[in-house]
Amino acid sequence: MAPNPDRAGTFVAQPSDYRAFLPAPLPPDPPIALEGELLSLLSAADIALGRLDGVVKVIPDPEFFVAMYVRREAVLSSQIEGTQSTLEDLLEVELEPDAQDRGDVGEIVNYVAAMNHGLARLHELSLSLRLIGEIHAELLRGGRGERATPGEFRRTQNWIGPKGASLKQATFVPPPVPEMKEALYALEQFLYTEPAPPLLILAGLAHAQFESIHPYLDGNGRVGRLLITFLLVHGGALRAPLLYLSYYLKLHRAEYYDRLMAIRTNGDWEGWLRFFLRGVAETAREAADTTERIFELRENHRTLVLAETGANGLKLLSLLFQRPLVNVNLVTDELGVTFPTANRLVGRFEELGLITETTGQRRSRVFRYEPYLRLFDDTVDQGIAAF
Repeated sequence: MAPNPDRAGTFVAQPSDYRAFLPAPLPPDPPIALEGELLSLLSAADIALGRLDGVVKVIPDPEFFVAMYVRREAVLSSQIEGTQSTLEDLLEVELEPDAQDRGDVGEIVNYVAAMNHGLARLHELSLSLRLIGEIHAELLRGGRGERATPGEFRRTQNWIGPKGASLKQATFVPPPVPEMKEALYALEQFLYTEPAPPLLILAGLAHAQFESIHPYLDGNGRVGRLLITFLLVHGGALRAPLLYLSYYLKLHRAEYYDRLMAIRTNGDWEGWLRFFLRGVAETAREAADTTERIFELRENHRTLVLAETGANGLKLLSLLFQRPLVNVNLVTDELGVTFPTANRLVGRFEELGLITETTGQRRSRVFRYEPYLRLFDDTVDQGIAAF
């Protein structure tokens, strides 16, 4: 399709000598041409997503490892915005929340809380501007986020650009406040449009539109990426929130931003959707593979633990899938056993090679469930994300 600069909206000169983007309502006009390569990519993404959901369906108690997917997404999505903390940092803060300055990890802790809040509220509230506001409030609660009016749409102009850039030097200026409000209400209506486009097309369009509206002073990228997962869960494509695109978007960050800008400047919705659907297919396939490996690991270790340690060992193993960094105090509290019993159990797990002590100390020891955490490593093997 030939470039159509006005298809996604227009850049309008403002009194203060800058140009702001005013998004056109969705769906795009002319409509998305679901044919050729785009149709093939949509089919591949649907198949990969269906396989992931099928894997979740046959695995008992998938919630025992969902928390790790949520944590990993929180870390990677925050890293896209410049946060330097790692998954290990997050697990350490969760283990000893009062023992150190949280720093950047506080933002990741908030991200986990925001995601869990949104997923819980989807059972009682439709996906709406109200829910998006609640998610944003959780995301920016406390610390630096308090300056960005958590849960409230912006009341002033914002912009995107290099650090220190002024409004006139901005790379992109979202709509002024009145037009921002109109665009938000139109986006909310689009989420429930009839006849509805294919769910993945709807999710891709909604994410890009949200990023163009940029309705918050901070947190737009993170909320926009959460919106993708919430739409797939709310739309029934996933029973468990196991698909997150942040690793793919981090690997292809430059193209991600270029594709969003091409929508605004050339109306290239199809180019963005091709990029988005490739990401969905790749990420869904990797998530399904990882989920199957987690289940295999769990079954192998359950057999070993049951033979060597008994019922309390199975309880500890279940805990490790949710909290793969533990100390004896945590095991004592979570299993409801005495400290000596927990200490012996942890020692036995170490002897069996299931966990590794990380501090080298005789006191305040921390143990890592290495085989499990390795499945969530951020390395790339032969060009395929380990996720």
